[in-house]
Amino acid sequence: MRTRTGLRRTVLATAGVSAAVALLTTGTASATGTASTAGAAAGNVLTYGSAAGAAVAVGDVFTSSLSSGASVAIRTTAGGSTGITCTASQFTATVTGNPAAPGTATESLTAHTFGGCTSNILGTTGVQSITVDRLPYNTTVTSGGPLTVGAGAAGAVQTTVKLNTLLGLTTCVYTSTGLSGATSNTDNSITFTNQLFSRSSGPATCPGSSYFSAKYGPVKDTSQSGSPSVFVN
Repeated sequence: MRTRTGLRRTVLATAGVSAAVALLTTGTASATGTASTAGAAAGNVLTYGSAAGAAVAVGDVFTSSLSSGASVAIRTTAGGSTGITCTASQFTATVTGNPAAPGTATESLTAHTFGGCTSNILGTTGVQSITVDRLPYNTTVTSGGPLTVGAGAAGAVQTTVKLNTLLGLTTCVYTSTGLSGATSNTDNSITFTNQLFSRSSGPATCPGSSYFSAKYGPVKDTSQSGSPSVFVN
């Protein structure tokens, strides 16, 4: 009886150890699988084609025009109706960094143009040109959507506006401490709302302040075949 009891205890102990080992092994595999899946799901801040698409490569070039039906509003007061309206605008940027998400990707804004601009500012008869100076600018895009445009090597963000007036051509120069925008994966867009520029030179015909609003999209990665849309993760 003692021998059988001892044998039974040995078998039960062995079974218990085996079960524990199996449980530990299963737990380890499960934990590893979860971490791996989470890592894969995280991806990079910028992807193309879809949110779970391929990571955008450093050096890729983005471009975007105004969203369908949108226009540029440069107003003398935030949300006002007096100022400049442009029916065309486009920007180009080069990706300089694209880390794993969550994180902050970086870009260099190399071109930003405006066209089809009109003015209803008192004393003006039209807009000759709007030129973005001191390019390139440093741009950041953060997981969750925030985007910023800041000073580059040549200095702060600056725009030169040439207005036709009753007294002839007037040149107005405006500067900004930086722009803040919001990105959306719904339509791959970037929206700027009432971004303040202050007059740094120009006569009284030039408004003292201007507020820039515009929506661009979809943003495309023109370095990839078919120029797929860009997503922020």
